[in-house]
Formats: sequence, C-alpha cells, structure tokens
Amino acid sequence: MARDLRDIRALHWQPRLAADGEVVEGVADVAQAIRIILTTPKGSDPHRPEFGSDIWRYIDWPVTEVRPQIVREVREAISAWEPRAEVLSVSVEPANGRLWVRVRWRLVDALDEQVTEVAA
Repeated sequence: MARDLRDIRALHWQPRLAADGEVVEGVADVAQAIRIILTTPKGSDPHRPEFGSDIWRYIDWPVTEVRPQIVREVREAISAWEPRAEVLSVSVEPANGRLWVRVRWRLVDALDEQVTEVAA
C-alpha cells in the first residue's frame, strides 16, 4: 500500500526493501540500514567505495577462526556508517550451511535493545 509523504512522522525514514510504496521509520529504519550495511560488500557502491562491510570475505574460513574477524568487521562497519546505533554484542553461528551474524544493538539515545540478523 502506497503512503503519502505527509503520513511519515519520523525524521529518519527510507523505502522498505522489497515492498513497493512502503517505508520504514524510526527503529525499523535503523535495523534496515544495519542489514544494508552488513550485506553490501565494500567497493560495490561506486559513489561510496568504503560503504558496507567485508564480512563476506570470511564465509569459507573455519568458524572458530572467523568469529573474531566478523565481529570486528561488523563493529567497524556499523560504527562508520550508522551513528544512530550502538552495538552491544555480535555473535556468529553456523546454521543450515550458512554463517548467521546476530547483532544486538540499541539506538544511541534509547535503552531498548534490538536484534538484527543477516546471513554472511
């Protein structure tokens, strides 16, 4: 369902991915931004070559060796590209043949914790 721009109440918002005419606002906007940051390989955005993360580089490494690398990549990428979020913890677990990255975070000016997951 398309929304009128006058219906958007948040200062920060963006179009919802894979949902024509919908938007995300507030916490949902930050969660979507985190997913975009973590799933965008550095160098793939020609206008911002440093945007994104390099977590994809570690998908073939042994899980015991990859965890600290991915945790570092996640923390650095979110710190660089999403100033509204404070990362509380990052976990990396294998499941169904993939590595799953789980980020616990909160808005800088809030107490409520959020969780965002992406496949590496």
